[in-house]
Amino acid sequence: MKKLVLFAALAVFGFSQMKAQETNFGVKAGADFASQKVETTTFDTTSSETGFYLGVFAEIGISETFIFQPEALYVSVEDLDFISIPLMAKFGVSDSFSLLVGPSVGILLDSAPSQKSTSLGIEGGAAYDISEDFFVEARYNIGVTNLAETTGFDNKISGLFVGLGYRF
Repeated sequence: MKKLVLFAALAVFGFSQMKAQETNFGVKAGADFASQKVETTTFDTTSSETGFYLGVFAEIGISETFIFQPEALYVSVEDLDFISIPLMAKFGVSDSFSLLVGPSVGILLDSAPSQKSTSLGIEGGAAYDISEDFFVEARYNIGVTNLAETTGFDNKISGLFVGLGYRF
C-alpha cells in the first residue's frame, strides 16, 4: 500500500513538471450511492446506502485531449468512512465533455476486525464543463477487492458518484 501511495505521489510530481500543458487544482463534492454485495455458499445479499464525498484534485495536461487527474476524496456512507485515491485518465471528447477511466485505491478508516483495510476499484464516467471553473461529473466505481478476511465470504463495495467541482 505504501508503495502505491509513493508511486502516485511521484507520478503527480513527475507529470506536474511537464511543460506540454497547464496544471489546474480544485475541489469537488457530491453524493455517493453505494451498494455492498455479500455472497457466501448459502446466500447472497445486497444493500444500498447514500452518502457524500468531498476532496481535492489536480488536472495535469499531457496533451490537448488527455489529462491525468489524481484525486484524494473523503467518502462517508452510513457506517463506512474511507479515503479514496482515484488516478483518472481524462479524455476530452469536445470542448466541454470528457470521459474518465482509471483505478482507485480505498483506505477504510473504520474497518471491522474481519474486514480488510484497503480496497481496489475501477472507475469510469463522464464530466461536463459548465464554465471554465465549474463542472459536473458522474462516475461509477466497481469494487474488485474482496473486503472479507473470512474464508467463504465475498464482500465488495461499488458506488455511483455524482457531484460538482470547482477549478482554482
